[in-house]
Amino acid sequence: MDALILTQFLIILACLFAGAHYGGYGLGLISGVGLLAFVFLFHLAPGHPPVDVLLTILAVIACASVLQTAGGLNVMMRAAERLLRRHPAQITLLAPITTWALTLMCGTGHVVYTMFPIIYDVAIKQGVRPERPMAVASVASQIGICASPVSVATASMVAILAKSPLPVSLVQLLAISIPATFVGVIVAALWSMRRGADLDADAQFQAKIADPEQRAFVYGESATLLDKTFPREAYLSVWIFFAAIAVVVALGAFPELRPAFGKPPRPLSMNLAIQMMMLTAGALIFVLARVPAQKIPDGGVFKAGMVAIISVFGVAWMADTFFQAHFELIRTNLADVVKTQPWTYALVLFVVSKLVNSQAAAIAAIAPLGVQLGVDPKVMIAFLPASYGYFILPTYASDLACIGFDRSGTTRIGRFVINHSFIIPGLIGVGVGCLVGWTLVKLVM
Repeated sequence: MDALILTQFLIILACLFAGAHYGGYGLGLISGVGLLAFVFLFHLAPGHPPVDVLLTILAVIACASVLQTAGGLNVMMRAAERLLRRHPAQITLLAPITTWALTLMCGTGHVVYTMFPIIYDVAIKQGVRPERPMAVASVASQIGICASPVSVATASMVAILAKSPLPVSLVQLLAISIPATFVGVIVAALWSMRRGADLDADAQFQAKIADPEQRAFVYGESATLLDKTFPREAYLSVWIFFAAIAVVVALGAFPELRPAFGKPPRPLSMNLAIQMMMLTAGALIFVLARVPAQKIPDGGVFKAGMVAIISVFGVAWMADTFFQAHFELIRTNLADVVKTQPWTYALVLFVVSKLVNSQAAAIAAIAPLGVQLGVDPKVMIAFLPASYGYFILPTYASDLACIGFDRSGTTRIGRFVINHSFIIPGLIGVGVGCLVGWTLVKLVM
C-alpha cells in the first residue's frame, strides 16, 4: 500500500513538473492526464473539481478584462508613473510600492509589464542601478496578489475558507494580508537600495557603455504614458471598478448587508456576492464605456485569466482525487504535525507554488487539505504570502520580462541559475510577510 501511494504521489509530481515546463495552460491539461491515471488505472474515486473557486475566478477575470479593454488599467498606470517621475531619487522604494498597489487594485500582477520600461527609464536617467528597483518591483507585483480583494488567489482562498468550520471573512483576510505583504515589500525594497555596485563603479557596465552603440541602447528613448490621452470612458471604468471593490469589502465587513436564505436564515455567501458584483461591474463598464466586445479576448488580463482557470481546474481536481482517496492515512500521519508545527503548512504551500508556478493553483491544491486536516483558518491566512514561491527559479513570465526590459544587463540570471536578481528580494518579501501575518493574527484575531 505504501508503494502504491508513493507511486501515485510521484505521478502528481511528474504532472506538475511536466506541466510547469509548458506553462499554466499545459499544467492544467497535463494534470488531467494524472487524474485519468488515478481513476482508470488505480480506480480512485474522482474528487470534486473546485467549481466555486473557478466561477469566482471567472467573474473576476470577466470584469478585469473589460476594465483593461476600456483603458482603465492604463489610467491607473499613468498615475503610478507620475508618482515615480516626481521622486526619481526614491525609485527603488517607490517602484515596488507602485507595482504592489497596482496589483492590489487590479487583482493581477500582469499589470507590471507596462511599468517595467518606465521604472527602467527613471532609474537609468537617475544613475540608479536598474536591478535595484526592477527586481524588487517584479517581486512586489506578485506578492500583491495576496493582498487584492479581487485576485484569483484571494478569491480562491475565500471560497475554500467558506467551507471551514471556522470561516474567515474577506475583510479579516485583507486586514492581515494587506499590511503583511506591504511590510514585506518595504523591507525587500530597503535591502535592494544597496544591492550591487553603483553604475559608475560597475566595471562590467562601464565596459558595456564604452561602446557608443551599446551606450545608445542602454540610455535609449524614454518610455512613458504621460503623453497619452485617454477617453472619458477609461476614467469612468476605473471609478466603476473601484466602486465594485468597495461594495465587495463592505459586504464582507457587514454580513447583515447580504440577504439571508434558508432555515435558519444564513447570509448570502461571499463567494456568490463577489461573483455578482464583478459581473455587474463588468456589465456597467461594458455598456457605459462602450467597450468593443471583440477586443476583450485580445487583452493580457483575459488571456492570463483563462490560463489561470485551466491551471486551477486541472491541478485542484487531480490533487483532490489523491488527497480524498488517502485522507484518513494523511490525517493520521500529518494532522498532529501541522497543528503543532503550523509552519509546515506554509512550507508545503511554498514548495507547491514553485511546482505549479501559480498562487491560485497552489492554494486550490493545498488549502482544502489544510481545512480538512483542521489547520486553523487564521494560520492559513497568516501564511498566505507563502503561496508565492515561484520566484525561486527565474522562470516566471514577469521575472523574464523584467530581465528583458533591463537594457543595462544588471537584472540577470546568475551563473548558477539560483543566484538570480529576484531570489533575495523574494525570500525577504515572503519571509517578512509570513512573519508579520503570523504576528497580526496573534495580536488582533
